[in-house]
This record gives sequence, C-alpha cells and structure tokens, in this order.
Amino acid sequence: MAKLETVDASIPPPKKPAGKRKKTFKKKREKRVVHHGIVHIQASFNNTIITIADTEGNVVAWSSAGAIGFRGSRKGTPFAATQAAVRAGHGAKSVGMRTVEVRVKGPGGGRESAIRALQASVGLSVKSINDVTPIPHNGCRPPKRRRV
Repeated sequence: MAKLETVDASIPPPKKPAGKRKKTFKKKREKRVVHHGIVHIQASFNNTIITIADTEGNVVAWSSAGAIGFRGSRKGTPFAATQAAVRAGHGAKSVGMRTVEVRVKGPGGGRESAIRALQASVGLSVKSINDVTPIPHNGCRPPKRRRV
C-alpha cells in the first residue's frame, strides 16, 4: 500500500532569495518614418483636440488645448487651437511627415485657426480638407436653445 505523507502546517514553505528578481526590459520602439498622414481636428465649443495619424490609422502625435494648459472657457478659443495644432504638428514633423489630409469635425472656433497653424507655423503641406461633422437625419432631440 502507498504511504501517505503528512504536511506540517507549522513549517512555512521555503522562500525565494530576496533581491533576485528578473529584470524586465521594454522593447525599444522602432523609429519609423511617415511621409503622409491624416490630421483629425475635433473642434467643440469647449475644447479642440488634434490627432495626427498615418494612413493606416496609427496615431503619430496628438495634442489638445486642455493638454497644453488652457483651462475653462479659454480651451475653446482659436488661439488655444492654434497652439495645440503647432505642438501636434511638430510631433508629426519629427517623424518625417510632410503632407497631410485634414478632417475637421465639430462646430468650434478652432477649426480654421488649427488648419492655418499647420500650414504656416509647422510647414506641413495640406492636400485636402474634409468636413466630417456628423449630421443627424432627424435623430436625437437637440438640447434646448440658449437664452442669453
């Protein structure tokens, strides 16, 4: 017959030696060169978000008025949108981007100023500008009118 072994609960299991942890290494990202990209400008009344992606949709650089440091009602201004576009544009320029397509969404004040900043301040060549603002075919009821 098989002999049963009893485990004494009062004896703790042997510990691993302290300080001998495996070091984990992060893989270094490959520095990729992207020549053509798509700029998504999401301009609401409260903020402007600029995302620059390559043609497959992988984000290369992004910025927003809030991320730069504008707070409150200043985030929705055209000047804040210009600053956000300049920062995102320099990030895209560092990857080697030269030409972009622009897709604008929303009714905010930073629409035109962000495009102008990408052309003038950053020096990206804009090939096309598309308005991709979603327009309802009589969907949800809109919020009530403002009375000022």
